[in-house]
Amino acid sequence: MMAKRGAVLYDFLRGAGGAERVALDLTTYFSSDLIVGFEDQAIIKLLGHDPDLSIESLNLNAQNIVFRSYKLIRGFQNLRRNSKTYPWIVYSGNFAPLAVHNHAESKNILYCHSPPRFIYDLKDYYEEKYSILGRPLLRVLISMLKPRYERACHTMDIIIANSSNTQKRIRKFLDKDSVVVYPPCSIEDKEWIGQDGYYLSTARLEPYKRVDLIIKAFRKLPEKKLVITSGGSDERRLKELAAGSDNISFTGWVDEGKLRELLGRAIATLYLPKDEDFGMSPVESMASGKPVIGVREGGLMETIKDMETGILVKSDPAVEDIMLAIEWLTFKRALGMRELCEIRAKTFGRDAFFQNMRMHVES
Repeated sequence: MMAKRGAVLYDFLRGAGGAERVALDLTTYFSSDLIVGFEDQAIIKLLGHDPDLSIESLNLNAQNIVFRSYKLIRGFQNLRRNSKTYPWIVYSGNFAPLAVHNHAESKNILYCHSPPRFIYDLKDYYEEKYSILGRPLLRVLISMLKPRYERACHTMDIIIANSSNTQKRIRKFLDKDSVVVYPPCSIEDKEWIGQDGYYLSTARLEPYKRVDLIIKAFRKLPEKKLVITSGGSDERRLKELAAGSDNISFTGWVDEGKLRELLGRAIATLYLPKDEDFGMSPVESMASGKPVIGVREGGLMETIKDMETGILVKSDPAVEDIMLAIEWLTFKRALGMRELCEIRAKTFGRDAFFQNMRMHVES
């Protein structure tokens, strides 16, 4: 018997990334309501979900990122629903958990991809990326969100981490215990199609994903082809960096069918984020029979088997390290890893995720 109708609260649906997939997958599986700060209907379609899902948008969007964050903080903090309507609520994101104080009668579950990285482990990194005028605004945002987020986390009935790496962050920064449930990676529809002579980057275009290092490596390897398939706030800068390199192309966000094809026809994928929480993209790559050039940091050490299902370059890699990995991972070597990749990916399928989440929701 399915759990009584609950709700999923998530920050916003603006990109076709892993966290958005999880929010939509939970909503679909539990036939729950989804409440978001704001939404882009095109993203829901790209991720292959029914556009008629029960989604309530709080219309908290704004062009300025700091003002948008302020609206999200206030909007979720003041969000009030009849808690008896929702016997359980799953929260995910940086802002949505702030609504927990208004739902004391519900079973409150936090599915944590990571404590907000611009507040904790990547605070210095983000400050460096902001202008001198922008840094004071970032500090004001942190001073507003940090105490509210921490109070919200300590109010949850249970915290679920998406990886052992995230579990360690939760213990370090929030002094809270958590359980690990790996996210629902879309592996069932992935398949090896062929090798069409290109390498693929699927990371969201954000500074900490280090796609700029991948571009710099391929600029020095003009005989190697790179396809970048995603979007994000760093897209303009990265396109400028790649300008003039005929071997590098961008597709923007693509739908599930196109992503399946791009993965299925690549030689291999590259994924080099800074201390990634978990990383669903490498699992989807392996499910397509394609090895991953990754980095020896964070969640990738839980998914990629070095020299078996990909290559893990050193932590904080230089462009030359990435170039060596690309040159080593030839057509032949990539093809030789196909079977081990497909076997490894099955460890992170959707069934285990839904079984575990249902247990936590219904227990």
